Amino acid sequence: MRGTVTRKAAAALTALALLAAGCAAEEDAAPSGGSGDSGPIVVGAVEFTENIVLQEMYALVVEDAGGEAELKQPLASREVLFPAVEEGDVNLVPEYTGALTTFVTGEEAEANSDGEELVAGLREALEPDGIKVLEPAPAQDQDALVVTPETAEEYDLETVSDLAPVADELTAGGPPEEKERFVGLPGLKEVYGIEFADFRALDAGGPLTSNALESGQIDVARFFSTQGIIDQKGWVVLEEDKPLIPTENIIPVITEDVSTPEIESALNDMSAELTTAEITALNKKVDVDKEDPQDVAKAWLEEKGLIGN
Repeated sequence: MRGTVTRKAAAALTALALLAAGCAAEEDAAPSGGSGDSGPIVVGAVEFTENIVLQEMYALVVEDAGGEAELKQPLASREVLFPAVEEGDVNLVPEYTGALTTFVTGEEAEANSDGEELVAGLREALEPDGIKVLEPAPAQDQDALVVTPETAEEYDLETVSDLAPVADELTAGGPPEEKERFVGLPGLKEVYGIEFADFRALDAGGPLTSNALESGQIDVARFFSTQGIIDQKGWVVLEEDKPLIPTENIIPVITEDVSTPEIESALNDMSAELTTAEITALNKKVDVDKEDPQDVAKAWLEEKGLIGN
């Protein structure tokens, strides 16, 4: 489903066959809307459920707005994906305002930072390079530290600060980049004074992390706040009680060479409908209920009247 074959490949082949048979006497004009002569819009994602659901949504919205979408195989991390955007190999991605700010500017986005200021800063940094930052969704997805109820009770854990005096007895786990990103281990040490006994590089809130937490291989796990599996398992999210995690609104980022006013408007309309509660529910459908991401994305877009009108 996520290779290099576009959704409209079959239609394109049919059209070519008709032309070859002499059914079209004149050359067609470039299609209105969509990406025109620039080819399909390549939609990328990082390899975790929410980003994949958003990738499917963006592709469906692009097609409904008259463009052609190609789904790229999700990549391991922003550190791999966003350079592909900068190089033009990927055209459209779902991003997060705080994390992207840190990545593109090299400066840490401040905790609880103003969302509008983050968006303005991203536009200033990226638009000279032909990358457009569209309107953010109300939905936020922030990094979260999660423990089992048993661990929370044993160590009397409610807030992230509660980890500091006992962290040297605990093993943490999360994506490999947790060791380098400021919101990960470096920030936990600087802001909270937390140094874990060990850290295991796993995945970004995926099955490796879930299984490790459930089986007791790790004591503290890095998840995303909108993951439905947290409630389903009855795990405990530790409250961030010091300034570390920045504002993380979901936001579409698209390269200027393939964008059109119609596509931008459609993506902005989609963002306006997407709340934190909505994306959490969609993640649960995939992670917990085992529904297909494309089916989940399509059903939500149709329910909101964002495609098929």
